[in-house]
Amino acid sequence: MLPESSNGTSGDRLTVPMAWLYAEYIADELLRTGQLIPPGTIEFRAGRETLALTVYLSDSSDELSGIRVVSGLDEWLSLTTYGHPWETWVRERLAERTAAARRDASAGPDLELALASWRWLSGTELLAADLGGAVPRHQAADLAVDESEQVWMPAWQLGLPLGHLAIHLF
Repeated sequence: MLPESSNGTSGDRLTVPMAWLYAEYIADELLRTGQLIPPGTIEFRAGRETLALTVYLSDSSDELSGIRVVSGLDEWLSLTTYGHPWETWVRERLAERTAAARRDASAGPDLELALASWRWLSGTELLAADLGGAVPRHQAADLAVDESEQVWMPAWQLGLPLGHLAIHLF
């Protein structure tokens, strides 16, 4: 049975968001391999969505063929590093891709899923340990994070260090 609409992108065939699904798969595997947090938790989802956006948006060609795990690890690690303007980078890349899709009149399902992921990451707040608030950078090596100090933060702010650590452990 054919879908009612394929948005004109593939004729009568169903359009499958392979680049996004592959990015999500890579993110899921990195987090599961690192065993940092139990799968199925909202924190795991935050890490997976953050990593999936990083993987997907770091592929400049927006093609499945452009995503390479081994060569991408260093880039993904630097993009998720503490202090990197990840949120700004994501907003800029999504804006570029959205503008390109409008010019071509072909917003594919990969971009739609990436945009939905970003809406969830930026619109969902999680209560988590304050990972960066109270500890000055020069004292960070001497002090442990006080997990009783919790703050509400956008999901991506929790997912980013989880993703970075998962990449590092891989």
